[in-house]
Amino acid sequence: MRTVFSNARLIDPEAGTDSAGWLLTGGGTVLDKGHDAPPDCDQVIDCKGACLAPGIVDIGVKVCEPGERHKESFRSAGLAAAAGGVTTMVIRPDTLPAIDTPEVLEFVSRRAREVSPVRIKPMAALTKGRAGREMVEIGFLLDAGAVAFTDGDHVVTDSKVLSRAMSYARSLGALVMAHPQDPGLSAGAAATSGKFASLRGLPSVPALAERMGFDRDMGLVELTGVRYHADQITTARALPALDRAKANGRDVTAGVSIHHLTLNEFDVGDYRTFFKVKPPLRAETDRVALVDAVASGLIDVISSMHTPQDEESKRLPYEEAASGAVALETLLPAAMRLYHAGAITLPQLWRALALNPSTRLGLPTGRLARGAPADLVLFDPDAPFVLDRFALKSKSKNTPFDGARMEGRVLGTWVAGTRVHGGD
Repeated sequence: MRTVFSNARLIDPEAGTDSAGWLLTGGGTVLDKGHDAPPDCDQVIDCKGACLAPGIVDIGVKVCEPGERHKESFRSAGLAAAAGGVTTMVIRPDTLPAIDTPEVLEFVSRRAREVSPVRIKPMAALTKGRAGREMVEIGFLLDAGAVAFTDGDHVVTDSKVLSRAMSYARSLGALVMAHPQDPGLSAGAAATSGKFASLRGLPSVPALAERMGFDRDMGLVELTGVRYHADQITTARALPALDRAKANGRDVTAGVSIHHLTLNEFDVGDYRTFFKVKPPLRAETDRVALVDAVASGLIDVISSMHTPQDEESKRLPYEEAASGAVALETLLPAAMRLYHAGAITLPQLWRALALNPSTRLGLPTGRLARGAPADLVLFDPDAPFVLDRFALKSKSKNTPFDGARMEGRVLGTWVAGTRVHGGD
């Protein structure tokens, strides 16, 4: 069936345009788009001037299957993703057990196909059990469908082990995703070093620990030539090193979480554990520098870093509470804060939310071009609402935006031309 989305505000990150027009889909793909009278078709969806953009491709989502289904399942995460305009979840391997064998990866992929309304692309661990001692069978895991390899926030401390894994990944063309952080300095930290952490008496980590970890990784990238992606760059101090690596021709990209773009260390207030994330929230000067880096293209990807935690692990003293926040449903409205502040345009946002992550992973998504998958999100960037965490579709409700006044509501989400959220 051919469907035309008429009277839409087309957000095209590939062309860098934000303009009125129509989009024609059929057979699960984009067939055409234009700005004149729309063509005849089987179904017309009147967008009523709302924004129509490629579906969000979210790198670094934690789905707690296997091991912790009470926190999040593929079904609940898929429904949350669809409600948030996320059409592809690139999931982390930090499950119980870790996704470090083809058998576990195949189980995860099968479960996702059975119950998730959105696309699932799994990453695999870089070392067995994410223990940092022995690399996984990268070739077999690639054949089983792994799109990248990462130990998540378990930094591989042994540089020889990491260099061997990177060399092997390079020989197979695999992407390695790392968490740039000096593990010694960051161990046990709950906040970023500074006056705020001192006044609150919280164990802290200096911002320089991120650059130190990144510099170590860049040395190994230079040694091995591996394709490398930093999951989160969160400090201004690391940005010059990232810029140098790109200028020197390294195959390096970087991401940042939406929380580090929209919140700072003072939001923790009086030990509010829903604001405890990893790395910890940074200074306002860091946040502003990160926003500028996304706008300029220095930072390539914005992600939710969706990390479900149950009430028992969050209702603890701040330094004992688990790190992480759910964000699949709040990613888009939180990103609208940057748009409404005039810091980033919608095409720039969707370049980081959809086009760049797709390009980095070799996926055809993230575009409105002919032949691209009809993975779409229709949203009103100006629709105001107050977030109620108990209305979220995620099983866990640990969002820092509970009770916050936000703008930006998803009106509909389509995966391969099939509506998976919104409508009657």
